[in-house]
Amino acid sequence: MTHLGATITRDGIRFAAWSSSARRLWVSIFDDTGTHETDRLELQPDGEGVFALSVAGLAGGTRYGFRADGDYAPERGLWFDPDKLLTDPYAIEIDRPYQYHWRLTAKRNEGADTAQLMPKAIAVASLKVVPAKPPLFKPGGLIYELNVRSFTRLRPDVPEVQRGTIAALAHPAIIKHLKKIGVSAVELMPVTGWIDERHLPPLGLSNAWGYNPVTFMALDPRLAPGGLTELRDTVAALRKAGIGTILDLVFNHTGESDRLGPTLSLRGLDASAYYRHEPGGRLANDTGTGNTVACDHPIVREMVLDTLRHFVRYAGVDGFRFDLAPILGRVDGIFDPEAPLLQAIAGDPILADRVLIAEPWDIGPNGYQLGDFRPPYLEWNDRYRDDVRRFWRGDAGAVGALATRLAGSSDVFAKERRSASRTVNFIAAHDGMTLADIVAYEAKHNQANGEKNRDGHNENLSWNNGVEGETPDKAVAEARSGDCRALLATLFASRGTIMLTAGDEFGRTQKGNNNAYAQDNAITWLDWAGRDLVLEAHVSALAALRRAAPALSDTRFLTGEPPTGSDVPDVAWLTETGAPLGEADWNDAARHRLIMLLGNTAEGRLAVIVNGDRRQCVFTLPVREGFQWQPAVVTQAIDLARPLPGRSVSFMIERRTAKARARKGS
Repeated sequence: MTHLGATITRDGIRFAAWSSSARRLWVSIFDDTGTHETDRLELQPDGEGVFALSVAGLAGGTRYGFRADGDYAPERGLWFDPDKLLTDPYAIEIDRPYQYHWRLTAKRNEGADTAQLMPKAIAVASLKVVPAKPPLFKPGGLIYELNVRSFTRLRPDVPEVQRGTIAALAHPAIIKHLKKIGVSAVELMPVTGWIDERHLPPLGLSNAWGYNPVTFMALDPRLAPGGLTELRDTVAALRKAGIGTILDLVFNHTGESDRLGPTLSLRGLDASAYYRHEPGGRLANDTGTGNTVACDHPIVREMVLDTLRHFVRYAGVDGFRFDLAPILGRVDGIFDPEAPLLQAIAGDPILADRVLIAEPWDIGPNGYQLGDFRPPYLEWNDRYRDDVRRFWRGDAGAVGALATRLAGSSDVFAKERRSASRTVNFIAAHDGMTLADIVAYEAKHNQANGEKNRDGHNENLSWNNGVEGETPDKAVAEARSGDCRALLATLFASRGTIMLTAGDEFGRTQKGNNNAYAQDNAITWLDWAGRDLVLEAHVSALAALRRAAPALSDTRFLTGEPPTGSDVPDVAWLTETGAPLGEADWNDAARHRLIMLLGNTAEGRLAVIVNGDRRQCVFTLPVREGFQWQPAVVTQAIDLARPLPGRSVSFMIERRTAKARARKGS
């Protein structure tokens, strides 16, 4: 198919858009301010649903939008209205953010022209191709999920003009912090242009997360005032520091929402093709947002592929995380792990080596697909999140589930006899409570969202250590700090890829809000001045251990059998006395203690000691002649002759004694 969007030619600009149902399409040209329409030119049919026109005399920087006419029959998925200015789905840059206004939702012939309300696409003269390089991120590394705006909004050593933008991520202070805590790749929550949900403006709120996109390629000017160049330069700066970049992209729905939503782009061009509809003509809603993108349609499939190639070619990103990823694999509404789009992404010459991460659930029929994607897709593992929380909350009978999660979740990912896990382990993410709030609130506190605390999940598997929310009680505060350290240590001790959400390394709080998508304020802005430096140092030490002990980040499942080429089992599960855990121990509902021994490090065995009981306990590790156990994490001073604290995770490494090293040297 011919190239869509605005293509700069030797003589001017060629505009092209696709619609299977429109009768007429136009391109509207605007002045340099984007406020006055200077020309409206009709595109001509060019075959295969493409309408195109070459306009001489135009150059890069031209501001434009599309208009389309045809039947207006929303009940049949047709919303044509030439009074609605439409953003080019292939726009690379827009001149302002999207702003919700009721006129954008007006029915045909019942509202004024929307050009003054809409961003204008900007024709980009040329794009610099980033030389192809393999991704820095490898499975087993640490992904750091962050919201660009909230991450640096209050960072004092970042220039004020850069705070809250993509460029701020390249600041030396930010890179220093990322390296300190061992980040392998940052995962940027959506950075392309989005619009507020219609219920937010009346509440005085705005979408702070970006999971309500309009177009897929154009960066939001609030986050990237420097456009694609800003993203490319930031990716390069991070890469120079050894840190990859992953983009969180939303292809499952758009901000055009349901029948009452605004007409902004795809809906006005051909809603019947770009969105899935139920047999009766109603918009399918497998996303909970009012519409579902038809990822099984060839035109949508190509648009998604073009978007991914765009960010690899011109920004050099390591890969992508796909929000509500089963949508990408739905064919005629049914999820298929071999769906054409999923296969096309994994097999594309430009995309095949990229990092691909699926959020493996949506709310449609059979929408929970954890473990059902195919390699090379990694998957967010909510089973890990929930089982780790249950264990540390003190739920009975949680030891076996915890061990399975620590060992790579073979019950989920070992299908078809695969030996490596595709898990992305996390305890907290942008969606839900922060890690610090998990141990300080038993219930959600979303009153600030204006929905009378009805929004967000009701079950968070959280606990408050005796007091709900903030308290001056030092004993409660210390218990919460200990729980945070234990949760983080569990994460860093887990096999497979791990993910940490920005600020959880230093105890950020959202005051119990578990759905803070509409809080572009101090609720979500990271408080760098008030961070817990002791907890941050603990995370830094855990990251150093994970780098020094590759057995921790190995993606192969722990099985209790010797790996290929070894006669030593990869793991031994022991009781606090050093005896192997028997069947009765695994099934003991009251048991909250276990020891995990990982395979050999460069110097010896590594022990991860988990005491989930509130009581302190003496642990006995098996001793070999010529070796001794020593603390493996610099923030932990452990003496095995004394009881280890309750609700803690400790790391011990087996090293040769000085006498044994001398004998070996001789």
